[in-house]
Amino acid sequence: MRNNQFLYNLKGIGYFMYPRFLGKYILKAKLHELQSLKDNELEKLAQRVRYYCSFNSGCMPNTSNPSNLKLLKKGSRYFFDTYEYMRFFPKNLIYILESGDINYELPYPSICKSRPISKNFSNNVLLKLDKMRHFKFFKNPPLIPYEDKKNILFFRGGCYQTHRKKFMQKYFNHPMCDLGHVGANREEFASWQKEKISIENHMQYKFILSLEGNDVASNLKWIMSSNSIAVMPKPKFETWFMEGTLIPNYHYIEIDYDYENLIEKLEYFLSHSNQAKEIITHANAYTKQFLDKKMEDLIAFMVLRKYFYQTNQIQISKIEEEIFIK
Repeated sequence: MRNNQFLYNLKGIGYFMYPRFLGKYILKAKLHELQSLKDNELEKLAQRVRYYCSFNSGCMPNTSNPSNLKLLKKGSRYFFDTYEYMRFFPKNLIYILESGDINYELPYPSICKSRPISKNFSNNVLLKLDKMRHFKFFKNPPLIPYEDKKNILFFRGGCYQTHRKKFMQKYFNHPMCDLGHVGANREEFASWQKEKISIENHMQYKFILSLEGNDVASNLKWIMSSNSIAVMPKPKFETWFMEGTLIPNYHYIEIDYDYENLIEKLEYFLSHSNQAKEIITHANAYTKQFLDKKMEDLIAFMVLRKYFYQTNQIQISKIEEEIFIK
């Protein structure tokens, strides 16, 4: 579960040692991987590529400088996470990379970590960025049986945003909740301040609150890979995790945006433990698709291929055309 920052940076630095001229051989290998996929695997890959990259073709990025990645601080997570795949592409290709919490629709097709959830096309092209912070999963969750967990909604996190403050004001002292602010120790948060606890120790509780911050809730991925249940309103933003595809009361327990029905929902699932455990099963199954490193890398590579194709910068193979346009 824990990520090592030193090893992460060392791996990122190693990306620069990879000769760019080998990119054409990587392309050939990736196309061979596509051809070797089973029909159902290829369809799942195509669905995700189209989901992440959905802007209209012919739209060119608004920059005259190739590879504006250089504008990012080298050593940043956004830099390393993008360059992991961009190093296989020619240097002359033009693209826009937006770092940070993007909770708005971008004016031009841009590579980014997050976007508002929309049923239509989006200029925000998603890659798995800042993954050291956002993409933590339990591969072997602590074996505390669900029945033995505390009947409590648990939360530790920063409460700077208005909607998080509202939740704390409403439920901080409720007996079914154990909530705490673990960010900056300011006077306005003094009554909510509590010590951090490890992610593993969160597993003592049946329910874990997952509230969006500036964009997505960073704890949602590891909650859904555990044997506790995420409790949250329907998400407004999404990342590579495709939060927009999550089904309420199937992958997580949905509460209203005003939080009024929180206790009603907790009491219901405490008295319907089989339904609660079904949610855990569905959530665990959903997260497994992100644990296949080989497939994740292939999808990321194809998202970038589609980005450059949609902006009229490269030509594509027949199999890619079926993936991108179908």
